[in-house]
Amino acid sequence: MRLYDFELSGNCYKVRLLLGMLGLDYERVAVDSSKGETQTAAFKTLNPRGQIPVLQDGDLRLWDSMAILVYLARRYGDPERPKGPWLPSDAEGEGRVMQWLALAENELLYGLARARSVLRFDRPFDLAACQAEGRAGLEVLEDRLRDRHWLEGEGATIADIACYPYAALAEEAGVPLGPYPAVRAWIERFAALPGYQSMPGIRGG
Repeated sequence: MRLYDFELSGNCYKVRLLLGMLGLDYERVAVDSSKGETQTAAFKTLNPRGQIPVLQDGDLRLWDSMAILVYLARRYGDPERPKGPWLPSDAEGEGRVMQWLALAENELLYGLARARSVLRFDRPFDLAACQAEGRAGLEVLEDRLRDRHWLEGEGATIADIACYPYAALAEEAGVPLGPYPAVRAWIERFAALPGYQSMPGIRGG
C-alpha cells in the first residue's frame, strides 16, 4: 500500500490517522503541494484533479481523503470492533457519519483549513471570512460534543477522524479554541486513541 502524502496537509493526516489506527503498513511518498508538485503532468496521472492524498492499494488507486477514509474503513475496519465499526454498515448509522464528513469538507475545510493556508502558506483567501466559517463549524462540533464523547456512536468513527485535523490545527488558522471546551476535551480524547500519531502544528506534533 502506498500513500502520496504531504506532511503538513490536514487531509493527508486524516488518512495517516486511520492507517495507523487500523495498524496497516504502507509506504509514504512525499509530494509537496506547497511547491506545486501536485500540478505536474506525472502527478496528474495519479490524480487528474492535482490534489493529495492519493492511495494506491494493489491495483486500486483512490484520490480524495473522504473517499479513502470510507474505503479503508470498509475494506480493513473490524465490523466487530468493541465500541462499533469505524463506518457503520446500516443506512442510518452510515448516513449519520457521512453528515460529519460533509462538515469536514465544508465549514472546516473552507473555514479553518483555508485560514491556516493563508497564515502558513500565504494563500490568497479572505482570512476573516474563512475564520468566521471555521468558527461556525467549531460551534456545530461544540454543540454536538457538549454531552457526548464522540460525534456518532459509542466510539470514534471516521466522522471524528475527518473532523479532527483542522479542528486540532485551529490555532494555526488564527482561531483560538478557548471558547470551545467540549471540542478541546474531544481533541484530548482523540489523541489518546490506540495508534494515534500527531503532526506538526498539533500539540505533541
